[in-house]
Amino acid sequence: QLFRQEGTCYQQAKQVLHAAVPDRLQGRERETGILRQFLQEHVLGHRPGSLYVSGAPGTGKTACLSRVLLDCKDKLAGSKTVLLNCMALGSPHSVFPALAKHLGLPVATGRERVRSLEKHLTAQGPMVLLVLDELDQLESKGQDVLYTLFEWPQLPRSRLVLVGLANALDLTDRSLARLKAHPAGSPQLLHFTPYTKEQLTRILQERLGQVAGDPVVDSAALQFCARKVSAVSGDARKALDVCRRAVEVVELEVRGQTLLKPLPGGES
Repeated sequence: QLFRQEGTCYQQAKQVLHAAVPDRLQGRERETGILRQFLQEHVLGHRPGSLYVSGAPGTGKTACLSRVLLDCKDKLAGSKTVLLNCMALGSPHSVFPALAKHLGLPVATGRERVRSLEKHLTAQGPMVLLVLDELDQLESKGQDVLYTLFEWPQLPRSRLVLVGLANALDLTDRSLARLKAHPAGSPQLLHFTPYTKEQLTRILQERLGQVAGDPVVDSAALQFCARKVSAVSGDARKALDVCRRAVEVVELEVRGQTLLKPLPGGES
């Protein structure tokens, strides 16, 4: 019985330390607000536009956007949302057939491919929200793929709202300098800085606070983990990982002790 109770607290701890999308993102209130505002102004306000979200891995870019999209699901129901992870595409140019498929268009080839998409995105219809995660994968010789995508919201009568997420901070400076010459200008930029020690501590505390009973991980240990991770990368996924592994180690130790513990009353 004892182990069953203790066991569930470790199971629960490991569960809450998984890198899922939480209800509220600690230390990302400003970024969440900017994302919400952008969708409000552009998708709901029927104004084409683009947003470039940058930040190192584990700084909450995808989690924040996923949270905002979940929260705004009902409001966005009148528009078409397409989510593509560019890591899963064979080559930068594969983004075009993938998008055509999502929009229910016949997949064309060559120049026609881009033209049919352009035609579709400037014709009458609901707003299209295109989210491209791991955008850095679309860098190509001459950057034609990135240029094409970021120029679409600037076309007359466009109904495209583009959100690109990437690790590189300078992708727009490096690859999309030509867009600056356009009167509509470059995409709006949003940068996610690495999490600080305090933010990581709060993230870990909030997650583990969901487990009933005594704290599973000591507060000093959480702070130690947060300090180490923030010094190296500020990657929240790394911090959650380290804690989850620590809980696994303790769980195995406790399991070993519980099995060897003599039963009360001297029974064998």
